[in-house]
Amino acid sequence: AKETDNIITVTVGATVPTGFELTAAEEVKEKIGVDARVSKDRGRIYFPITTDKLFQVHLLRSVDNLFVVVEEYDHYQFKQSKEEALMDFQQLASKLPWTNALEVWKLNGTLKKKKGHRKGGNGSKMKPNIEAHHATEADTEQQELTEAVDASEGQTKAESTPGLEDCEQTSEELASGAKPIKFRVTCNRAGDKHSFSSNEAARDFGGAVQEFFQWKADMTKFDIEVLLNIHNEEVVIGIALTEESLHRRNISHFGPTTLRSTLCYGMLRLCKPQASDIILDPMCGTGAIPLEGAIEFNSSFYIAGDNNDMAVNRTVNNICHIQKRRADKGSAPCLPIDTVRWDLCSLPMRTSSVDIIITDMPFGKRMGSRKKNWDLYPSCLREMARVCRPGTGKAVLLTQDKKCFAKAISRMGGLWRKLHTVWVNVGGLHAGVYLLKRTGAVFGQTPEDVHESRGALNEQANEKEDKELS
Repeated sequence: AKETDNIITVTVGATVPTGFELTAAEEVKEKIGVDARVSKDRGRIYFPITTDKLFQVHLLRSVDNLFVVVEEYDHYQFKQSKEEALMDFQQLASKLPWTNALEVWKLNGTLKKKKGHRKGGNGSKMKPNIEAHHATEADTEQQELTEAVDASEGQTKAESTPGLEDCEQTSEELASGAKPIKFRVTCNRAGDKHSFSSNEAARDFGGAVQEFFQWKADMTKFDIEVLLNIHNEEVVIGIALTEESLHRRNISHFGPTTLRSTLCYGMLRLCKPQASDIILDPMCGTGAIPLEGAIEFNSSFYIAGDNNDMAVNRTVNNICHIQKRRADKGSAPCLPIDTVRWDLCSLPMRTSSVDIIITDMPFGKRMGSRKKNWDLYPSCLREMARVCRPGTGKAVLLTQDKKCFAKAISRMGGLWRKLHTVWVNVGGLHAGVYLLKRTGAVFGQTPEDVHESRGALNEQANEKEDKELS
């Protein structure tokens, strides 16, 4: 890290949805103008930043959590025995170049204060460390305050909690030593060649940090979260810059399977929405995808629909919530989005009227069932093909039921062509984001759909299909 006229250059690390590391790197290049490198450890990127541009980091749409790097080791030589390895971590604490990272943490605190954010400690219920849990799953803390900063969109959710002002101190006060700083160490460990667990590493390293700085350990109401990330022989020590994952920025009414908005952003970027595109989410759930689109790619128009009343209500509530937030901030409140209750396999849309279809298909794990997917996938892919514009239309579909999806796509070969697949991690489930292109075939004239064209449903063909599938 370099220092000139009080402007420090540091490395910032960001956790991103696995599979969308390159998308995040593209966004960093576009918005901050620097090159990001993708970590060997999936789901993380690193990029240099000068402190005068720190606020821009909080405006990124593809990152979940941010941290400033204290030090990184590409090939850390772990000692053989557990005792020696842990003793090594204890000695490491006093050798690290903490100064610049702590300066950035301080500045970050004042930035959040300006934005009307909750300051200082993190009053969330933290989950205990789970051995080698993945970075992308580490963001399940349920907290009331969304830390989404978007100055241009005026998207700061700044509901202050009564009494919070009095009980928490600013980072300047903390730094001046007026009150003892509270901290915790969180260790994420992946790899099978380590003699210690993540809890042991966090405990011993944390003890040494406490001794070195004379800070006070507090697992819940901490001011500083020190991160110890160990991936095989790569070790990164950092200080967290986000109290709560940025992915919770849009949604106030969560459903059973609400998608992280960072993942929605990655999916939207895949299909490159253009001005005046009509974009459809036929299974919108809580509306996470079309909401992210309407905010970030706002020259397209979004139609969010679902066959479930509760889902439609949640979407409407989420839209209203954001529009109110925008109105309060003085920015144009209206979002280019509409919500409809419909039957997925018989959409009230004109044939060839939609440019992009983007949706989270039922996994059959938390919602629906695998058996239902065998019937649902082919008929909904057919209906999507009907409303999608031949030749230019695209679909970006997320599903974990890969077998069923592959079978349905192969039967729809005349209507859809698979361009690209991104493998992602959704709440611990391995899933695929498929980018499909609508072929030039006119709907109703390919062997796949001719027996089930609208208006003349051939019952026999349906029965035959059901037998084949079962």
